[in-house]
Amino acid sequence: MPYSDSDEQTGSQVCVAGTSTTPAAVKILIAGGFGVGKTTMVGSVSEIPPLHTEERLTVAGLGVDDLDGVERKTTTTVALDFGRITVNSQLVLYLFGTPGQERFWFMWNDLVHGALGAVVLADTRRLESSFASIDFFESRGVPFVVGVNCFHGLRDRTVDEVRDALDLDPGIPVVMGDLRERLDSRDLLVALVNLLMAGRPPAAVSG
Repeated sequence: MPYSDSDEQTGSQVCVAGTSTTPAAVKILIAGGFGVGKTTMVGSVSEIPPLHTEERLTVAGLGVDDLDGVERKTTTTVALDFGRITVNSQLVLYLFGTPGQERFWFMWNDLVHGALGAVVLADTRRLESSFASIDFFESRGVPFVVGVNCFHGLRDRTVDEVRDALDLDPGIPVVMGDLRERLDSRDLLVALVNLLMAGRPPAAVSG
């Protein structure tokens, strides 16, 4: 279901210029390191049953996939996650979660086509796992925000500490929250949409 008025608790506003009855469709990538919460975020916020391509971890991944900090993880995304969220009558976001393991990074080049923006998820226990995603989007000029997945509400780093550790540009929003919660995932997407709207060129004025 689209967001209801009760969802707008943060005061964030999303506006899309134009009066067309056909909503604008925006492709958003959800990226980050292995086991950082990409599948969780898509599942928590999607208004449709999300498409997952998860498979069980096997001995074939031993010595290949880095499980440091996520030793209890038993499945992994091998292609993509897909979900949809209707922000309002004029805007629909299509969410594409990318695979996190290094051996699947080649797929990012295909998934990024047509994407207007991205969310890079970070885990404060292993912030270095987010570097590859940040470098990827910076090198391609894709606007992005950083979401810090605070598992179980644990916030062991401040926004400024995360920004410094990731060497982020001051204009890149950093949002903290438990991405198992729909509203926290919603706030992260709203931050990205607002970033995209802020960078949008002014509409032409007819006269």
